[in-house]
Amino acid sequence: MQLQFRSWMLAALTLLVVFLIFADISEIEEEIGNSGGRGTIRSAVNSLHSKSNRAEVVINGSSLPAVVDRSNESIKHGIQPASSKWRHNQTLSLRIRKQILKFLDAEKDISVLKGTLKPGDIIHYIFDRDSTMNVSQNLYELLPRTSPLKNKHFQTCAIVGNSGVLLNSGCGQEIDTHSFVIRCNLAPVQEYARDVGLKTDLVTMNPSVIQRAFEDLVNATWREKLLQRLHGLNGSILWIPAFMARGGKERVEWVNALILKHHVNVRTAYPSLRLLHAVRGYWLTNKVHIKRPTTGLLMYTLATRFCNQIYLYGFWPFPLDQNQNPVKYHYYDSLKYGYTSQASPHTMPLEFKALKSLHEQGALKLTVGQCDGAT
Repeated sequence: MQLQFRSWMLAALTLLVVFLIFADISEIEEEIGNSGGRGTIRSAVNSLHSKSNRAEVVINGSSLPAVVDRSNESIKHGIQPASSKWRHNQTLSLRIRKQILKFLDAEKDISVLKGTLKPGDIIHYIFDRDSTMNVSQNLYELLPRTSPLKNKHFQTCAIVGNSGVLLNSGCGQEIDTHSFVIRCNLAPVQEYARDVGLKTDLVTMNPSVIQRAFEDLVNATWREKLLQRLHGLNGSILWIPAFMARGGKERVEWVNALILKHHVNVRTAYPSLRLLHAVRGYWLTNKVHIKRPTTGLLMYTLATRFCNQIYLYGFWPFPLDQNQNPVKYHYYDSLKYGYTSQASPHTMPLEFKALKSLHEQGALKLTVGQCDGAT
């Protein structure tokens, strides 16, 4: 009897093992099928069982679904076409705004104000705490007296990233219809208006842009190109992170001098010393383990304060689009970037997954293909 019982148990265990093996294989086959046959059994198994590098957004104790990192498989991160139904979740948007306000207030943190600093004041750089800068007379002159976003509120805001996924998107007209348009790092617009639009209400300018896009103003030609770009802003907010790292001081001073000398019609803003750490703190608290937030993520976090609905364009940190076609890092140049490099200060694919999760829940709209009406 005991021998019969053992035989029965052995048979049952064998059936269970076989079942588990086939269950795993079926999931692996599904992974391969979904990737259009481009994956391998090994990569599918790894992605199936990996628990690391997840993006999870927790809002008031309830977490959005974690998204497994498959950085090399951009097709996995696809968004439904623009024509698909997307509904704004006003309740969730307000909840996110309220939670972010516990960490920062965009109206105050968007810029240091004139009354808080004076010429000669010593500031420690955010990323180089052992290095300091002195507030120059030009910088002091350009500090706003009041926040450029004081008492501002907009129905819809567009945040335009610089990914090459914008090329041939036909999103320009849609972008320009938004109440407030934010752009990143002085990206050119005139030559790409059909895809990126022209309207600009706020544009960021990391000091490195002066080196990369304007050859460190080595001669009059490059100074004139920068001057034309600044004049084209025509009253927009120019957001310059002047206190981030010591390497940018000279470039910030060059730009400040040009603005004052040529009476450029821009409203300058220099983010508060606490902003970057406050933004990072918010996302880390919500289990999105970023390194240094990108400009795009900073702008989204700030925009939750003064925008009812937020629309993102040009956010795509992958070398291939949803149809597996090559995508340029920037729509306007040939710069290369290692999205998953450990040396990078950013974790772009992880940020994207967090934003995609919010898109799926209606907190924001993320457009990564053609816009409605594009031909």
